[in-house]
Amino acid sequence: MTKNILALLDFSEITDRLVKRAGELASFYEAKCWLIHVAGPDPEFVGYDVGPQYIRDHRAGVLFEEHRKLQNYKQQLVNEGINCETLLIQGQINPTITAEIKKLDIDMIVVGSHGRSKLYDLFVGSVCEYMLRHATVPIVVIPTRSKE
Repeated sequence: MTKNILALLDFSEITDRLVKRAGELASFYEAKCWLIHVAGPDPEFVGYDVGPQYIRDHRAGVLFEEHRKLQNYKQQLVNEGINCETLLIQGQINPTITAEIKKLDIDMIVVGSHGRSKLYDLFVGSVCEYMLRHATVPIVVIPTRSKE
């Protein structure tokens, strides 16, 4: 039985479709929908100095905007009668997602695929590819291209 669906958001061009699909699945299964965005760690967490105040202010503004977007998506799903929660977490993307999957007892993952090249994935990595290789629950992949 599917009780918790995790939607991984990166605020790219497919995010609207990804949230819509996650909401449809949550509605169908009468499940809770978790909208999660993992923001990169602050520089001081990866061995750099804190830096000037204007850099910290900018980073705070980015995180505030990401939080606002998450809340807007949540409200959209709540208005459709879907039980929804959001999380904005800072950390390394794949380990952070893996930890949240366990912590939240996730039964299904909805993730976007950007269709980037293998060379890009080799150097930068792909969350979708990582999930396909390591997840132990069903995954719904939302492609970059739509039928529209």
